[in-house]
Amino acid sequence: MDITRRKTLLLSAALAGATLLPSLPTLAAETPKKGGIVTFAGLGEPTTLVPLSDSNTRTRAISTKILEGLVRFDSEFKPHPVLAESWETSADGLRYTFKLRKGVKWHDGKDFTSQDVKFSLLAFKKVGPRGRITFANVADIETPDPLTAVVVLSKPAPYLLRALTGGETPILPAHAYASENYNESPNGNAPIGTGPFVFEEWKRGSYVKLKKNPDYWQADLPYLDGFVARFVADAASTTISVETGEADYTADVSYSDLERLRQNPKLAVEVYTDAYLNNAAVFEFNLENPILAKKEVRHALAHAIDRDFINDAIFFGTAKPAGSNIPAVFTAYNDEKPFTYPFDLSKANELLDKAGYPKGADGTRFSLRLAFLPSDVFRKTSEYLRSSFGKLGVKVDIVEGDLATFIKRVYTERGFDLTVNGISRLFDPTAGVQRLYWSDGIKNPAPYVNAAHYNNPTVDNLFRAAAIEVDETKRAGQFHEIQKVVGDDLPNFSIVALPTVILRNTSLKSLVTTIDIAYGDLATAWKSE
Repeated sequence: MDITRRKTLLLSAALAGATLLPSLPTLAAETPKKGGIVTFAGLGEPTTLVPLSDSNTRTRAISTKILEGLVRFDSEFKPHPVLAESWETSADGLRYTFKLRKGVKWHDGKDFTSQDVKFSLLAFKKVGPRGRITFANVADIETPDPLTAVVVLSKPAPYLLRALTGGETPILPAHAYASENYNESPNGNAPIGTGPFVFEEWKRGSYVKLKKNPDYWQADLPYLDGFVARFVADAASTTISVETGEADYTADVSYSDLERLRQNPKLAVEVYTDAYLNNAAVFEFNLENPILAKKEVRHALAHAIDRDFINDAIFFGTAKPAGSNIPAVFTAYNDEKPFTYPFDLSKANELLDKAGYPKGADGTRFSLRLAFLPSDVFRKTSEYLRSSFGKLGVKVDIVEGDLATFIKRVYTERGFDLTVNGISRLFDPTAGVQRLYWSDGIKNPAPYVNAAHYNNPTVDNLFRAAAIEVDETKRAGQFHEIQKVVGDDLPNFSIVALPTVILRNTSLKSLVTTIDIAYGDLATAWKSE
């Protein structure tokens, strides 16, 4: 079997000084074999196939095969051209000029042009859960000719290029959106792209099927004839589907089966640290609940969480305990000290007593509703929290539902008190972390944006300053000050940094070739048998 490998895909410049694991090894060249269908087993069904209004990885696992970005990044985080053949930045950092690839066609036969770039970036700026912040300084997009797009900024955005990948900000066909109510377009359910695979069918509750793009702009690619994403109810089932050959790979593995799976010579288990998405399990408080509005209560519950137990018992040692939402891989930016709430039930009980919530005659202080992003490990984490908080006299009712239900409950109906959420903290704190604290998310709700309804003008202003700061020392200082404030206010915090664990059949080759890890385009993937 393939030796289990822990790999790190990194942002080399931003991560200077970090202790990191090796990036992808260079493997001996093999001659790709054409043909075959690759089947992916995914936990649950996406709400859309275009990550415009929902950026969940369930969407990303499919959309990246259909849609493309202007650039992509390799395992050393070096940019490579995709729909943009080249680009240059003005000396003041306020103009990015992209020369677009000639001869690219949308899957419906229409020409790809600079108007599509303009439409897409402005659409993501308007409604994207992350795009509203990432593209906040985009003042205009000039289109002097069909193959030139110029992004004009009002202020610097040093992280901009990193946001222009097919997974994060894919270019969409402007002609597929008749109005600015983008959800009305059928493109969300039957997307038109420029990528190596063409949408064929979405059978709700079962699968999405894609076929090979015969007119793909990369000659002789893709090697595969098609791609199928099957929706499975739980991680045990995704794992079994790969073991039995019903699926070729999954990124939703049953962690309790990892050691057993490593013994199967027909399977490869690969554990990655993803420094692009930087996914984490994030614990969030609904600050509109008057009980949780008291900081002492939030501190108390933080002291009742044993991160080491969660990592060992639920993630089987593959995750990393965390506190700050700024990922630890950003060594210049990250500061864990303000989030030091060691597991201490005595301290937690003491804080709850001081907050004015003594135990009643039945031993209960108060009750809370806990929602979790649908996932086996998040369910288990929620069950652990229910047990641990119960020892404090805090009764926890776990509320379940599919992804659409979770998003509606948390971000629209506000029918929750606590969440265990899956958050991509991304390649830069401005793009991925700011939204967790951004007060704009209160009046403009969007998925994965400020579920706590935290409102601190000081933090807002620090994030605004950091977003445009080009001096790395000053920017690091701003992020440290932010962490000092929010580590005490504690509207949310990371529980563990999540790994990306892929289980695949060893006959599936070249699955991971870019920073996207499990969510690449599969243009060069192939099956040896």
